Amino acid sequence: MVALRPLCDFDRDMVRDWRNQPHVAAMMYTDHEIGAEEHARWFATTFEDPRKLYYIIEDEGVPIGLAGFTELDGRSASWAFYLATPETRGRGLGAQTEFAMLERAFEVLRLQNLRCEVLALNGAVVALHESFGFRRTGMLVARAMKNGQPEDVVTLEMNAGEWPRAKQRAQARLAAKALSLQASAQVA
Repeated sequence: MVALRPLCDFDRDMVRDWRNQPHVAAMMYTDHEIGAEEHARWFATTFEDPRKLYYIIEDEGVPIGLAGFTELDGRSASWAFYLATPETRGRGLGAQTEFAMLERAFEVLRLQNLRCEVLALNGAVVALHESFGFRRTGMLVARAMKNGQPEDVVTLEMNAGEWPRAKQRAQARLAAKALSLQASAQVA
């Protein structure tokens, strides 16, 4: 069962280590190694910018990834997450994280629209978002550079009116897989 806790200053080095892992960097817009100074600048903005809200994803108290909202404006936001350890794959933790963040977006923050962008080469995450009710809204051609080559990005979104039905389907699917839905109760 995942829990989300607010990102704290003591997470700074851990998050940089995660971001520099090859399997994480491979799915980000940039894949260069993030240096200490660059990371410190990014990390500081996570606390200074009211349009950003980040969480550490935990599995039984162990930090396993990062999730966040950006471009928060009271009505809409963008969001993303990653699991930092390959051992977490296949256990439903990504699905639990997605459910908890969607619940937070539409039921706590009361957003009307939630967007996300995913590298087109990351078909598994595009499919995950679609399975939770996100709709593809477009393709950003050559939006990112990976290994010196341009890569396309899939854009997706969901609105608050779509969430109740999507939530019911997600709850049924997660319950059928015996995955806990208690993550939302542990969101700070």
